[in-house]
Amino acid sequence: MMREKAIEQKLVQAVKNAGGHAPKFTSPGFDGMPDRIVFLPGGKIGFVEVKAPGCNLSPLQLRRIEQLQELGQKVYLLDHPEQIAEILEDIRNGIST
Repeated sequence: MMREKAIEQKLVQAVKNAGGHAPKFTSPGFDGMPDRIVFLPGGKIGFVEVKAPGCNLSPLQLRRIEQLQELGQKVYLLDHPEQIAEILEDIRNGIST
């Protein structure tokens, strides 16, 4: 089973290869935010929560994702490296899942 850190590293590299940035996203005083915010060329932005395969989101993480989606933000759950290309394509195209 692939570890969360390894999946996250693959995401960061793929975003870099796409000409973007995926900084670690921390929000003091507002816990439960997704792990990475993805910036792609053309003003495209998405939030990505990275989990190891089979790991679940906490209730707080679910609530934060809900809050972001209610504001029209793109938020993705990444738990397999095979999902990275599709997530980046969705962010580029403005598709939210």
